[in-house]
Amino acid sequence: MTSIDYSVLDKKKPEKRLVKKLVEKAGRGFMGRITVRHKGGGHKRQYRLIDFKRCDKLNVLAKVVSIEYDPNRSAFIALLNYKDGEKRYILAPNGLKVDQEIVCQEKAEMKVGNRMFLKNITPSTQIHDIELMPKKGGQLVRSAGSAAQVMAHEGGYAQLKLSSGEIRLVPSNCFATVGQLSNIEHNVVVIGKAGRSRWMGHRPTVRGSAMNPVDHPHGGGEQRQPIGLRKGPKTPWGKLAYGVKTRKKRASDRLIIKRRPKKKKK
Repeated sequence: MTSIDYSVLDKKKPEKRLVKKLVEKAGRGFMGRITVRHKGGGHKRQYRLIDFKRCDKLNVLAKVVSIEYDPNRSAFIALLNYKDGEKRYILAPNGLKVDQEIVCQEKAEMKVGNRMFLKNITPSTQIHDIELMPKKGGQLVRSAGSAAQVMAHEGGYAQLKLSSGEIRLVPSNCFATVGQLSNIEHNVVVIGKAGRSRWMGHRPTVRGSAMNPVDHPHGGGEQRQPIGLRKGPKTPWGKLAYGVKTRKKRASDRLIIKRRPKKKKK
């Protein structure tokens, strides 16, 4: 079992005005039935209100008060104190320090934590918390250790290479934050025991082949059996599981220059 070094974080209670009550749904829909499997239990959490936009604080300097842990996301968060006295949480990039001053401007200094238009970010720069539509707020690159790279600018669009390997166009007047997100070692953590998964709200996942035929298409048989289906593995609801395209066609597909590479079969 391995864990993350939290010594870089400030051990303080979250800002009261930026915290919201979070009710655990345990994977159940409005009817009270399980709609998402393997969810339930876990430690109590409070939701931290994160400012993914920052565009309503244009040209207002902010000072980093603290770097904190957020149980609702993999990256760390930073508490900002603006010059006008307002406090807000943002996603903390790697290398952001307490007492450092950052700003959101149309064109700002190329410094970690500063937020600006994509058209004013130089190529080869690492960025995160990227908008897909102007003033909608960051939607891309928000998980721990992730970063996109600005490749080029052309025809009112910025060409970005995402961490998945996909290359796509994003309007140049969308905001993005400079830097790679914090908690880089998140993906190498070894959970180590079942109980730790339960603390995080993950319930056990049972193999389909270990079930009865009434419960799963792979179930039944004496001892270990092959799947034995003509068209391959299926989900518990009888739909094909492998090699089937699941991504819906969207209007934004025309902005994708290169799809992410396919995973190689082991």
